[in-house]
Amino acid sequence: MTALRLLPAVAAALMVAPAAFGFVNQPSFVNKIAAATTHGSDSTTSLYISSWGTGSSPFAYKSTESENIEENVQAYLKAPEAVEARVNVDGACLVSGLVKSKERTDQTMFDLLNHEDSAFEFDKIVAFVDDIKFAKKRLLSRSARYTGLLDKLDFKEAAAPGALPTEADLEGVKSWVAYLDATTSDNVLAEVEGIAEKAKAVASVENVAILLTNANGLDAAASKAALDKLQGGDSMAYTLVAVGKIEEHQEGSEAYRYTEFGTDDGVLPDTAVFSRDESLRMITELLQLECGKDKALCFREVYNANITEARLIKGLREAGYARPQEIDHMIRDGPKAYKEAVEKWKTEYPDAAKGYTSDAWWESEEFQKSVKARQSKNEKEIQMVKDAKQEEVEKIAKEWAKREYFRESMSADGTKLTKEEYIESVWERALFEGDLKYRETHNEDSDPQGELVDFKALQERKQVAMLKRAKQELRDVLDEENLGGDVPGLDDDEEKPEDPDDKKMS
Repeated sequence: MTALRLLPAVAAALMVAPAAFGFVNQPSFVNKIAAATTHGSDSTTSLYISSWGTGSSPFAYKSTESENIEENVQAYLKAPEAVEARVNVDGACLVSGLVKSKERTDQTMFDLLNHEDSAFEFDKIVAFVDDIKFAKKRLLSRSARYTGLLDKLDFKEAAAPGALPTEADLEGVKSWVAYLDATTSDNVLAEVEGIAEKAKAVASVENVAILLTNANGLDAAASKAALDKLQGGDSMAYTLVAVGKIEEHQEGSEAYRYTEFGTDDGVLPDTAVFSRDESLRMITELLQLECGKDKALCFREVYNANITEARLIKGLREAGYARPQEIDHMIRDGPKAYKEAVEKWKTEYPDAAKGYTSDAWWESEEFQKSVKARQSKNEKEIQMVKDAKQEEVEKIAKEWAKREYFRESMSADGTKLTKEEYIESVWERALFEGDLKYRETHNEDSDPQGELVDFKALQERKQVAMLKRAKQELRDVLDEENLGGDVPGLDDDEEKPEDPDDKKMS
């Protein structure tokens, strides 16, 4: 009976990748900004993100296959943990180059900068636009009111359509996010140089983030010259993200790879495309993350699921990494560290192809086969460590069974069973009571009376099925031994054709 109870849990443990995490869907997370310490990182905070709630880590169990980091990326990954966030993403933030189109609102950028679970603590977000009246119609939305964006949103109008902010416009601004479109600019790299010059001239500007879209085929030498203008600021950090042709597909729907901006490898081909929302995600995440400081990167989508970047990103998402954690890992470690780890693993475990990854007996191919055989035949109990919820449910169930045993033993009829035998006999009911009590304690949905009726009905059906199966097995044995004859009670519950002679005469 105990083995039957454990089989579903074992099957779940053998399936390493949690089904709850998809390739696209983002898990929920909570961040907490910790004060910067005086030891080491004096310019960063930690952005704490947890994707499991009160549940346990998906890394609690690992099968033989999961230990092969070449086949299973999650065996290489650590559990999601705190990522470094910048401490100076507060004060006033100015956003330029957006809210020009009638086809979209461009509110996504402002929502990301105002997100409550981010490291951003801006008290003012300034939309630097060509037409304030038009921009207000696009940004003063109901959702902006609900999220608190309206409380921070301010507007400034450019001196001329498409003009960059002046030094006066930038006074008091701590972070500047600039959106540039190479298809609408005569010389987009000259605009990058202009942004660098203006930002360095204003003492309050500490962060400059530039999103360069439709940047296909930009000259590598000219790109390097523009990047040189951004560099060298002692009090100003820059972040530049260049992407190809902008398309409107969903954020996170494709994997990505990146190269260094201003290099031959960083020249985006004419065919390179990128999601608009994903590009906004990249520039804002790199603005808040410490790993994004003084980085200039070209991003492009990849469609081959077997490419290292695609496999690594999928593994990160399936392991419960939130977007800030995912991007932080890709920038800090990325495919290079993963490839090095794979080569090291191959050196340490040369017999991995045979199914042996260590001297641990539970990782051997033979033991894994025996586990599957025992599962199918139900020959033995398979013991495994249970997660926190299951342990608590079983603890409650055991206490309930003990109380029932005491009540039964004190009754007039009593019981001949030992306490252990009695607990085993009522264990399924005890688990039901334990699960019910657990959900009540944790304010989860429960219907004690209705669920009890369903449980009892299920138990009755199981008893009928077990009796029927036992009778069938006995009948098969009799037939095999050619014993023949009737066995009392064997066919009592079967329907027999009505004998006409038994009918009463009308």
